Amino acid sequence: MSVHPLQARFSEQIGAAADLAALDAVRVAALGKSGEVTQLLKSLGGMDAETRAAEAPKIHALREAVSEAIAAKKEALENAELERRLATERLDLSLPAPDSPRGSIHPVSQVMDELAEIFADLGFSVAEGPEIEDDWHNFTALNIPETHPARAMQDTFYMEEKGADGAPMVLRTHTSPVQIRTMLKQKPPIRVIIPGRTYRSDSDQTHTPMFHQVEGLVIDKGAHLGHLKWILQEFCKAFFEVDNVKMRFRPSFFPFTEPSLEVDIQCKRDKGEVRFGEGDDWLEILGCGMVHPNVLRNCGLDPDEVQGFAWGMGIDRIAMLKYGMPDLRAFFEADVRWLAHYGFRPLDFPTLAGGLSQ
Repeated sequence: MSVHPLQARFSEQIGAAADLAALDAVRVAALGKSGEVTQLLKSLGGMDAETRAAEAPKIHALREAVSEAIAAKKEALENAELERRLATERLDLSLPAPDSPRGSIHPVSQVMDELAEIFADLGFSVAEGPEIEDDWHNFTALNIPETHPARAMQDTFYMEEKGADGAPMVLRTHTSPVQIRTMLKQKPPIRVIIPGRTYRSDSDQTHTPMFHQVEGLVIDKGAHLGHLKWILQEFCKAFFEVDNVKMRFRPSFFPFTEPSLEVDIQCKRDKGEVRFGEGDDWLEILGCGMVHPNVLRNCGLDPDEVQGFAWGMGIDRIAMLKYGMPDLRAFFEADVRWLAHYGFRPLDFPTLAGGLSQ
């Protein structure tokens, strides 16, 4: 089989290419959409059978030869460039090392990661929802109708914008509206935690207008308070990194749960520190209870078929308890000195196996 007459010309052009840009120009001229070799390949369809039988092998051989020559030349040019750089570039090891990256993970972000790790191990997923809520999701669906006295317990930020029911939109006062949204779009069994920002008009050493909460929700046919107690015990042992915890459940009132309970954890107060898993003192850490039948009905669930339980706690508060931070307001003052002291190393993600707060 004879060699195609174009092969010599392209071989010469490829060999003369001084850099990768010049080589690519040859490639486009030969093998591009409008390249000469491409046009020859397209012309095969218009040839008669005898001519095509004679020309096709030469044209295909031309394409292979040009492709292989370009690949070989490209490798040679890249190797030459690498050799040039190795010969000219030097690393002076006597120079001082550059400054290490500065910055740290905020304690709230750290605790959120710890919560996700603990509850993922217990079979929970993370649910999220909007921070600007309508009145129905934030109050009414949670068994807090317009005239309910529980609304006075929450100093709400109301907005000028109104929802579909004509009531003002609000900055959510708790993460509980996400419970409603989850039950409306997901069929039981449901096992979720809901971390996020919430808003109330309050500010002092232990309260800020914007703060963080995490809630848990379980909806299933056989869910009961025994399951809730076990989950909370396992959470406290993992989060506070102690082998044993003693918990005390006291009757309370929340409009969205019945019965409702507040939970205290055993602790020891010593020289301004709080230690868990020891001592004879108690500290309230969260509220919980069985989901109110009215809440289930508002979400289209039959309380005779399914039931569930929920709990909620302040992320900022449990971060203060675990890491010994005396004032909540410092969390949001953007003081780099505070963050350098209380922050965590970047990319050092908490794991149950390696230790949450290592």
